[in-house]
Amino acid sequence: MNTDTIFAPATAQGRAAIAVLRLSGPATREVLRTLCAPPPPREARLRTLRAASGESLDHAIVLWLPGPASYTGEDSAELHLHAGPAILAAVAAALTEAGARPAEPGEFTRRAFLAGKLDLTEAEAVADLAAAETEAQRRQALRQLEGGLAERLRAWSQRLTDILAHAESLIDFPDEDPDQLLAELGAGRAALASEMRAAIEDTTGERLREGLVFAIAGPPNAGKSTLFNILAGRNAAIVAATPGTTRDVIETRVVLGGVPVTLLDTAGLRDSADPIEQEGIARARAGAAGADLVLSLHTAGTPPLSVEARRVLAIATKTDLHPSEADLAISAATGTGLVALRQRLAEEATALTRAAGPPPLTRARHRAALAESARYLETEAELPELIAEDLRAARSALGRITGETGVELVLDAIFARFCIGK
Repeated sequence: MNTDTIFAPATAQGRAAIAVLRLSGPATREVLRTLCAPPPPREARLRTLRAASGESLDHAIVLWLPGPASYTGEDSAELHLHAGPAILAAVAAALTEAGARPAEPGEFTRRAFLAGKLDLTEAEAVADLAAAETEAQRRQALRQLEGGLAERLRAWSQRLTDILAHAESLIDFPDEDPDQLLAELGAGRAALASEMRAAIEDTTGERLREGLVFAIAGPPNAGKSTLFNILAGRNAAIVAATPGTTRDVIETRVVLGGVPVTLLDTAGLRDSADPIEQEGIARARAGAAGADLVLSLHTAGTPPLSVEARRVLAIATKTDLHPSEADLAISAATGTGLVALRQRLAEEATALTRAAGPPPLTRARHRAALAESARYLETEAELPELIAEDLRAARSALGRITGETGVELVLDAIFARFCIGK
């Protein structure tokens, strides 16, 4: 039970017409009463907010939202204030004086989880929705908030329960054709473990949530920094005819195909005796190796360099000086091929983050718990008692994803990443 009544701004700081302060907790109505007469439930009313001294603080729209029909499941309220910093500070001081306290990061959503309003995957989706930079991220977060991932996990949990029931029946009724029941148990466990392994290998959800990394690599003077600036839409990197101008990895954030992408400009790959340039080349190779996609640039008419990477697109450059029949060929000077290249990169980003089937996992935490559940399903236990114990452990590991079991140790880590007003 939460005994504190908390408050926090639900809108960002800065110049604006309106700022919203939200309250939640058992004493919300009493705290609200110290500032104004609470309006009827779920009716927006204009009120003059006053400090304990009687001083007028602001004219605000006030909403009184009694629990359990509220976001947190508790008595809640919203104050729609004028957004001046002095008004926010004065109202916050009045709320504190009345017995409320400022909320911790994620505390509103944590209370909603504890009240059963959201499971843990839906609570995480709230944070993802607030942080979404692109339409693709918004759609994925909204799908998870609406219970898409939770429904998939519940279906697996139900199948685990059914398989466990078979194992228990084998324990209780050992004479009922044990060989057939053991075979059915093995088949059910194997099929479910296979589905879980496929979900673990599908990293599209996590890639979309965190964003992709595309690295531009190639020899000196192949046009890497020029292309980097074109894709960034600004002069983010120095462009010069002198080989070795780029010494370190330069990053910028772009959106391609509705997917956030961190674009890397790297040092030219060549043999060098300069220790500083050698370090830059080592960083370039490391950046390419860790990238989701490498744009390997080479001057048209010369062969592309070999780059160790997950996926490589060879791109011929300077086609205004050297004609090329390469599939991807561009000229920064004339603009030839740039529209087609941008479209190709958007297609690559979309393909890398497109979930072909059910809602994907979106966090390493999900993947780790699901892998543990699959391991229990894949054990080679033969005794029905041991099989049943493994199935219980598999179901418990699965339950940690939605918050049904054993999540106390991860709650602080999860909700600490939320903004204050969530």
